Amino acid sequence: MKLVWSPETASKAYLDTVKSCQNLETPDAAELISAMAAGWNAKLIVETLSYGDPIASSVGLNVASQYTNAKHICIVQNTLSESAYLQAIQEASSPLNLPETIVAEEPQSVMKEIQGIDFLVVDWRNKEFAAGALRNAAFGSRGAVVVCRNGSSGFCWTKTLRDRKVVRTVTLPVTGGIEIAHVAARNSEKSENKKRRWITHVDQRSGEEHVFSI
Repeated sequence: MKLVWSPETASKAYLDTVKSCQNLETPDAAELISAMAAGWNAKLIVETLSYGDPIASSVGLNVASQYTNAKHICIVQNTLSESAYLQAIQEASSPLNLPETIVAEEPQSVMKEIQGIDFLVVDWRNKEFAAGALRNAAFGSRGAVVVCRNGSSGFCWTKTLRDRKVVRTVTLPVTGGIEIAHVAARNSEKSENKKRRWITHVDQRSGEEHVFSI
């Protein structure tokens, strides 16, 4: 199974995010990120957030999660970050649909426990925290879309996603640089890496030999 794009859902999430973030000082390309998460029908959305990071993209992800009925998880470094995040998200989002928060000083162990991520957003301003999340993310069988905000300085997909095949990448020169990657579905990786097998069949009537590759 692979990710399938829905332009209608993406448009709805985009417009709702614009409305939800209109009073925030730092839009942070929230509407774009929201549209991508909703358009790809993400079912497990994970983001990392550090103290003082803009809240807009998280608001956008929360909007997208409501359109796709997704689980939305935000990983923060400490309780101070968690308190600030919850206060900000409650002021900008519906109190009935708040993300789940996980406090983890180091994201490695937490990321390994969260299975099936199909949309991941990190912020490269906190490089160690973001890199730890990227290296240890357990992506789903459908593949995943990964977004790195503020990645204009020293960011490289081949270093951060060494063990997964990246289908395509794009760089958007907005809000400090946004790096986007589409990670291949696991079954597509296996099918491409699997060696061909040859099967020989002999027609009992004609005696002709037929060779098939699978």
